Amino acid sequence: MGTHVIKMPDIGEGIAQVELVEWFVKVGDVIAEDQVVADVMTDKATVEIPSPVSGKVLALGGQPGEVMAVGSELIRIEVEGSGNHVDTPQAKQAEPAPAAVQAAARPEPRVEPQPQVAATHAAAPIVPREAHDKPLASPAVRKRALDAGIELRYVHGSGPAGRILHEDLDAFISKPQSSAGQAPGGYGKRTDSEQVPVIGLRRKIAQRMQDAKRRVAHFSYVEEIDVTALEALRQQLNAKHGDSRGKLTLLPFLVRAMVVALRDFPQINATYDDEAQVITRHGAVHVGIATQGDNGLMVPVLRHAEAGSLWSNASEIARVAHAARNNKASREELSGSTITLTSLGALGGIVSTPVVNTPEVAIVGVNRMVERPVVIDGQIVVRKMMNLSSSFDHRVVDGMDAALFIQAVRGLLEQPACLFVE
Repeated sequence: MGTHVIKMPDIGEGIAQVELVEWFVKVGDVIAEDQVVADVMTDKATVEIPSPVSGKVLALGGQPGEVMAVGSELIRIEVEGSGNHVDTPQAKQAEPAPAAVQAAARPEPRVEPQPQVAATHAAAPIVPREAHDKPLASPAVRKRALDAGIELRYVHGSGPAGRILHEDLDAFISKPQSSAGQAPGGYGKRTDSEQVPVIGLRRKIAQRMQDAKRRVAHFSYVEEIDVTALEALRQQLNAKHGDSRGKLTLLPFLVRAMVVALRDFPQINATYDDEAQVITRHGAVHVGIATQGDNGLMVPVLRHAEAGSLWSNASEIARVAHAARNNKASREELSGSTITLTSLGALGGIVSTPVVNTPEVAIVGVNRMVERPVVIDGQIVVRKMMNLSSSFDHRVVDGMDAALFIQAVRGLLEQPACLFVE
């Protein structure tokens, strides 16, 4: 038998270190060739690391959340044959066996002393009585439970015939309650807490947001838009072509409006390298689509939005957003945007102040669409209204240009026929 060592691979783009996000194997597991053993994260994407060999896992080279250098030992596997790694006698003598290292690194489990009363009731399952069942308890116990916000039907009684004693209340209060055991009113005291390590995507989000707020001179601009005509057009197109071409949301219309407006505002479809002091204005409009996944916020990219139709852009938005939500987006799909569009849909609120997705210089935010009374030609009418809350990098974009750009987007959306007039 031999030993095969998998080292942290060079993922490219000049990356010298990556973060270990998750292990899919543990010491002692028998794994197959091409089986994914770990996820690692660069500044742009999560990458799966497969094993090139079959064998038994001897040691893991790091813990989730640890930043590891490219070329460092990731995992050690026992294989048939000679493997790719030979331990010298000196190394074997100087270093304990991998299993011993890991065993030594694991802390001994700590057993916290528990109050005797709590221990007495720990094994008793919390089975709530029916709402009409009146639990047995003295008036003093009932008053104490009322003051603490505890419904007695959730408390296990240890007295005769299931009578609830003061000790039973002590035991109930001393241990964390599950949602099934907590009084529905929510007035019971809680002493539990949870520590959540900031690793993986959440760490990257935190770093990027902190860096953006530190480096970018943010300013936001909010404008309301009458989208009654746009919404009527969208519904009409979906009724006519939805079954054959797919349903349209508002996003492809917003993308189209941004594409047309950016023709007159090239300084907004730009990226800024503040270290080199260079602004790059892009002809191509690569729109980042801010997407919320289970693990956090990602920004997959709709490339060459200027060349796509409503339906092709809608299809590509759905595809890259789905890939991002399922952690299947590639590095290329998560990088290279020139301007970002962010929307919380029905949760969009009235106003927001989105953070610029550096090195871009602008982000367009979409708020919730609502029906509101509006005065038109002296008459009060009900219209569908929606706010755009957008942010810009004031180092690159002047306030006047930002306002004119959003007004251009507004004009296109309020007169949607103009979106398609060349």
